[in-house]
Amino acid sequence: MAEYYYYFKSLHLIFVVTWFAGLFYIPRLFVYQIEAYHKPSPEKEILGKQLKLMAKRLWFIITWPSSILATLFAIILVYIRPFYLTDAWMHVKLTFVLLLIIYQIKTHIYYKQLQKDIVKKSSNFMRIWNEGATFILFAVVFLVVLKNALNWIFGVIGIFVLAVLLMLGFRIYKNIRAKNPDA
Repeated sequence: MAEYYYYFKSLHLIFVVTWFAGLFYIPRLFVYQIEAYHKPSPEKEILGKQLKLMAKRLWFIITWPSSILATLFAIILVYIRPFYLTDAWMHVKLTFVLLLIIYQIKTHIYYKQLQKDIVKKSSNFMRIWNEGATFILFAVVFLVVLKNALNWIFGVIGIFVLAVLLMLGFRIYKNIRAKNPDA
């Protein structure tokens, strides 16, 4: 099985990419669903129906299968090279993977609510929520590439800098939208 390690690693990476693609796009669909919910009829119903269908297909055809396959191939990789579990960077990476799974489960709760036309969060909240997977991706990539405790700490500091910049960007975008709702 060890001779197939790089094939399994390639498959793992492919499904990680498609998993993140789904996690990046689904909150954006939630933003549109929430905004459509507040529109007048018949626009509300037409947009709502289409956005629910898009979310359902993305969530169950791309995101969930990709998360399951990425996890399956990760388990195979650890089975082939169990010594990675002794590395400190791997412990931190697995912590971030756990956070990603929690993020996906919470996103699934939002998905189910919106599919039932239960709107508990604002579109601005979903814009911020949309960045959760981005932070985790940054952390995991730095951990996997650098593998050195000191270097990945700098990477995590970079994540916080990114968070601050994103929050500033949200404020600017919110001000632009307040002045021009079609932006």
